[in-house]
Amino acid sequence: MSRLSLLLALAPGLATAAKSPYQQVLQHSRLRGRQHGPNVCAVQKLIGTNRKYFTNCKQWYQRKICGKSTVISYECCPGYEKVPGEKGCPAALPLSNIYETLGVVGSATTQLYSDRSNLRPEIEGPGSFTIFAPSNEAWASLSAETLDSLVSNVNIELLNALRFHMVNKRVLTDDLKHGTTLNSMYQDLPIQIHHYPNGVRHLIYKYHATNGVVHVIDKVIATTTNSIQHIIETEESLETLRAAVAASDLNSLLESEGQYTLLAPTNEAFEKIPRETLNRILGDPEALRDLLYHHILKSAMCAEAIIAGLTMETLEGTTLDVGCSGEELTLNGKPIIANKDVLATNGVVHFVNELLIPDSAKTLFELAQESEVSKSTDLFRQAGLSSHLTGSEQVTLLAPVNDVFKEGLPIVDSNMKNLLLNHIVRDQLSSKYLYHGQKLQTLGDKELRVFVYRNNLCIENACIAAHDKRGRFGTLFSVDKMLTPPSGSVMDVLKADHRFSTLVAAIQSAGLTENLNRPGTLTVFAPTNEAFQAMPQGELNKLMGNAKELANILKFHVADEILVSGAVSALVRLKSMQGDKLEVSMKNNVIHINKEPVAESDIMATNGVIYAVNSVLQPQASRPQERGDEPADPALEIFKQASALSKVSQRNPRLAPVYSRLLARMKENSGGY
Repeated sequence: MSRLSLLLALAPGLATAAKSPYQQVLQHSRLRGRQHGPNVCAVQKLIGTNRKYFTNCKQWYQRKICGKSTVISYECCPGYEKVPGEKGCPAALPLSNIYETLGVVGSATTQLYSDRSNLRPEIEGPGSFTIFAPSNEAWASLSAETLDSLVSNVNIELLNALRFHMVNKRVLTDDLKHGTTLNSMYQDLPIQIHHYPNGVRHLIYKYHATNGVVHVIDKVIATTTNSIQHIIETEESLETLRAAVAASDLNSLLESEGQYTLLAPTNEAFEKIPRETLNRILGDPEALRDLLYHHILKSAMCAEAIIAGLTMETLEGTTLDVGCSGEELTLNGKPIIANKDVLATNGVVHFVNELLIPDSAKTLFELAQESEVSKSTDLFRQAGLSSHLTGSEQVTLLAPVNDVFKEGLPIVDSNMKNLLLNHIVRDQLSSKYLYHGQKLQTLGDKELRVFVYRNNLCIENACIAAHDKRGRFGTLFSVDKMLTPPSGSVMDVLKADHRFSTLVAAIQSAGLTENLNRPGTLTVFAPTNEAFQAMPQGELNKLMGNAKELANILKFHVADEILVSGAVSALVRLKSMQGDKLEVSMKNNVIHINKEPVAESDIMATNGVIYAVNSVLQPQASRPQERGDEPADPALEIFKQASALSKVSQRNPRLAPVYSRLLARMKENSGGY
């Protein structure tokens, strides 16, 4: 079977439903050449070669193809010729028979060989034929051995080769659709037609003749009778691949009809893989199948078709970036093709000297080492947790990206080991199936919550920073920070942190303790002791002396939904428990609440998240309120609780006068303190 690759680029903005790909690319070329006269086409020519290309916009402006420089030339569009003294190419070529046409369209060698092989009478006479005529350069590019074998037996070998380039009917470019199979005039052997979406290689000129059509191509089409499987079985450099294919029972697939591209790893490619890794894959039928499927593209892709980056899908369902660099074909940006374009009846084989291992055949450790989380793997290894990343345990790893450890890795002690265990979630997950409020169990026996936001997906305080990688048994989630599992309710966390002793006393006095203890989804902007100390003394006294106003102010610091810092990229408005809106924003990588910078973000609790703030927030509509008749003195109660929780208030110069006055009143009420 032969394969004819039609590289037809679609010029942006020029495509219409009525035009074929060939017409579209030709129209683009005409537009680029129209300033030089009628029927002039712009062509990019690779410097130092005779290769010509129609260009799309990208190639046109880059002036490079496969990294090599090109020059723009202008020539008559197919079917037209110059007229002395006139601009452009105003005259249509005279319509002649196929034999005569070959001589004027750059395929004189094909014309010569048609004469010598006695094909001339047939293509001069009546009929309706199509010939894919190799250009003069195409014939010249054949090896001396191949050319000698043809011209030394013109009545058989050369004649058969030419008739293999012919179809016994008129086939126009509009008929050359992707996947079309044409029966040649040599034993009805098929010719496969392929279009490639990124192509701008100018392989075809179409010329009408009185008895058919001439398509000028830049390669001599070779015949083959071997399947891909036959090539694997007979090629010594594919011995290891042959054994792997047999073990995976893929022989029948590679013998079957179809159009595949096999990126065949050589023995050398297998030898480059660490023996432990290779043995693990070869001994795991599922991993081995995924490995082999990752080397098989769903369609035939000849190297000549690749003149710009193209993403191709494999049988495994993954994609490979196929491109070129000069004369070399590249895979995922690397020039690893050792031998290209070995044609088969059911596709094409390219020999590769590196094994392409898909994520689905890798361990978590291998996935992490190749990602932007390699420092995390060092941390897990130091903590003695490597077995969870290399075995068959189904887990999901929440791995902080390398930027988290700019100042070096933390010291690994028992606390750090426990924290790292909480970065490993039981079960192999996929981020696209996570949902808001979902609970995840870790190997450290902690429960983690999932938060889904408009612009981010977070697990507790850590948000996913890259697409997850799914390995053989585990999935890798790259996250933007070390995860902090919750360790108690909001009230528990505040009580345990000496920075919030005044706030805790105020909460208890205002009767809000239960609100911050019960299950829920709270975001609390918690004023520190410093925040209360920064208030004017009169305002502080007044606030502490009015339980109703105090509760109102404290409720303004609490929203009934969880918002972690990773969800804040623009302005986010939260409704506070007091009723007014809170405005959360990000500026210079610092969270701001109502334009006030946050001192610390993402202090996680089982029923919410806490932000430490060094100012007491005030509702815009807040007004001084008169004290009602109170059976007890709220300020006195607050001070009792604050004093019990922290001695900081007593030592601070601003709070000392208040403390002294309240202490005297306490003695009066109690008859002695």
